[in-house]
Amino acid sequence: MSKLQQRFLRGEFALTAEMAPPKGYDFTEALETASLLKDRVDAVNVTDMQSACLKASSLGLCIALKQAGVEPILQMTGRDRSRMAIQAEFLSAAAFGIDTVLALTGDHPLVGDCKASKPVFDLDSVGILKLLSSMEQKGTDCGGNALSSTPKFCKGAAVTPVYEPLFLQINKLKKKVDAGAEFVQTQGIFTIEALESFMNEVQRHNIKVKVMAGIIPLKAAGMARYMNENIPGICVPDHMIARLQAAAEEGKEKGIKGLPMNAGMDMAAELIREIRSRGLCEGVHIMAIGAERNVPVILDRAGL
Repeated sequence: MSKLQQRFLRGEFALTAEMAPPKGYDFTEALETASLLKDRVDAVNVTDMQSACLKASSLGLCIALKQAGVEPILQMTGRDRSRMAIQAEFLSAAAFGIDTVLALTGDHPLVGDCKASKPVFDLDSVGILKLLSSMEQKGTDCGGNALSSTPKFCKGAAVTPVYEPLFLQINKLKKKVDAGAEFVQTQGIFTIEALESFMNEVQRHNIKVKVMAGIIPLKAAGMARYMNENIPGICVPDHMIARLQAAAEEGKEKGIKGLPMNAGMDMAAELIREIRSRGLCEGVHIMAIGAERNVPVILDRAGL
């Protein structure tokens, strides 16, 4: 049983972080960063060519993390793989003791850095979850052929709480849970009200799943504005942007660097602390976007 599953079963507040493999094959820096997270979070998501940009594989870094004593979460998209390739990677992951996965449909290659790459999309996120659940229950591959050994994974998915109309996300979430998702990690949320509204709908529809609120520590007002304009499901409120802008102006006036990032870490910690104290969901998933070394600082400030 995965460390994350154990945390859920004990009814304790769960913590996960996220990191991307390098655009190369040297995992040294990633492993150094992961060592800082090892005793602070329950698991670390390894992105699967996020935004359709070529990186080393999620499975490769997951294996390296597992061997270094860090619990990985294997992200698996349908963008680049047939169902055969997806099952092959799951079987290989199980051979290395990787027991937690997150199913994603994946961004289209046209938004990435290898636009000539042909998309596969044999399965979307729901299809991947169904495939994995079937493999676990029947002990067979996608062609119905018996496997010599059958893995068991803690299965997760993603969801976007800030979405109009929200019922479409709720319907998709129900399909993912019916397909076997045991936990979901949300797109970044920036207000308690947004999370509360989403959780009320989850409960109203009687969807039984562990929810981890996505937390994105903001680095600057420009970053917040860019996400608002370009990333679906992101809604950074004006008062947060103003706080980041004020920090930038203070830093410029005093000749101090890094004040906006520091303010972003404070705001992330404040959100985490309130989510936990009010028991709004089962945990948080911190997406530091290249600043993973700040995660322990954020957790300290959140009292975790």
